[in-house]
Amino acid sequence: MTRLKEKYTKDVVPALMKEFSYENVMKTPKLSHIVLNVGMGEAIQNIKLLDAAVKELATITGQKPVITRAKKSIAGFKLRKDMPVGCKVTLRGDRMYEFLDKFICLALPRIRDFKGVSGKAFDGRGNYAFGVKEQIIFPEIDYEKTESIYGMDVVMVTTAHSNKECRALLQHLGMPFER
Repeated sequence: MTRLKEKYTKDVVPALMKEFSYENVMKTPKLSHIVLNVGMGEAIQNIKLLDAAVKELATITGQKPVITRAKKSIAGFKLRKDMPVGCKVTLRGDRMYEFLDKFICLALPRIRDFKGVSGKAFDGRGNYAFGVKEQIIFPEIDYEKTESIYGMDVVMVTTAHSNKECRALLQHLGMPFER
């Protein structure tokens, strides 16, 4: 069992039960999965950039990414239907908790002028999404060996029913929200 999963079962669940006065342990919100998405518009001209992004995303998460393709053609962007435009990974279980622990403890503090993640990025259904501007904040990525710097979207999907529950869950897990 990972460190963060252990913290969830021992500390977070009792704290959430007390805070929201749940009568059943199964009603407490939990992390369902985390999705990391890299969209690369430059992949239209240079497919090697996408290959590098796939390799780096696999290094960060420990799981093979899926290549995402364009849903429709857009002539202004020289984009045709089914062209590869990015990649994504869905993390569940122990890998998800391992990634979140590494993300909170190692990657977020490496962001320049970091004051905390935004408290406004909830979707109203208990999910939290935000963007990372550079993939080089992850300790596995070697800056000298990267071909290009790109950002990624991180979406944390929970079983919470409201923004308040989701925020409380993520705060108890250690997510540093800005004040």
